[in-house]
Amino acid sequence: MTSRTAIVTGAARGIGAATARRLAADGHAVAVLDLAEEQAAATAAAINAKGGKAIGVGADVADEAAAAAAVERVAAELGAPQILVNNAGILRDNLLFKMSASDWDAVLGVHLRGAFLMSRAVQSSMVDAGWGRIVNLSSTSALGNRGQANYAAAKAGMQGLTKTLAIELGRFGITANAVAPGFIETEMTRATAERIGVPFEDFLAHAAKEAPVGRVGQPEDVAAAVAYFCSEDAGFVSGQVLYVAGGPKA
Repeated sequence: MTSRTAIVTGAARGIGAATARRLAADGHAVAVLDLAEEQAAATAAAINAKGGKAIGVGADVADEAAAAAAVERVAAELGAPQILVNNAGILRDNLLFKMSASDWDAVLGVHLRGAFLMSRAVQSSMVDAGWGRIVNLSSTSALGNRGQANYAAAKAGMQGLTKTLAIELGRFGITANAVAPGFIETEMTRATAERIGVPFEDFLAHAAKEAPVGRVGQPEDVAAAVAYFCSEDAGFVSGQVLYVAGGPKA
């Protein structure tokens, strides 16, 4: 397998960290990019300690200048990026009548604007190489979810962005795909349980009961799907949305 330079956003923990670890294990040099630079550096250090090659980069992906600067730093320290995983995201859940405009803007900004800015920043190096992989993290919430108008809109938007990138960039040897996780056991889902006042163990048990496979997902389940889309073998797969949810969703 050819070693590439990969950027994973929102990679300090959870799905992003698992994806960074998986891509490093697959032989890629990985930039662990996150708003929390110290945590990103810690995740990168753990990868390096196991024989991988990684750096931690602090950046706000929703900031145009910061996104561009992060890509320039990665190119200088690891080489021009040819793999991008747009995973950065936040939650600002609330019912529509309680949701503030700032909460709407914040979620759309990190998820959708961030993915746009990062994809635009890396596409030139991918075009130059004649090879590239962009993987966007969507969600089953893209199909609609109570109390998540902002998050659902952002995750549905990720799917539209993915399909458009696939159309525009395909002739340059670049694929774009999306992975849409269902319930994954992370700090983010733990925070959701706390917000609604449900013990996390009960929250997990209910989610496992709802999944046909009888368990909740782990970050490594999502990382495995992302790794496939980033592989040489996935060169004829583009514009697709893969639901990693323990059963059919769409």
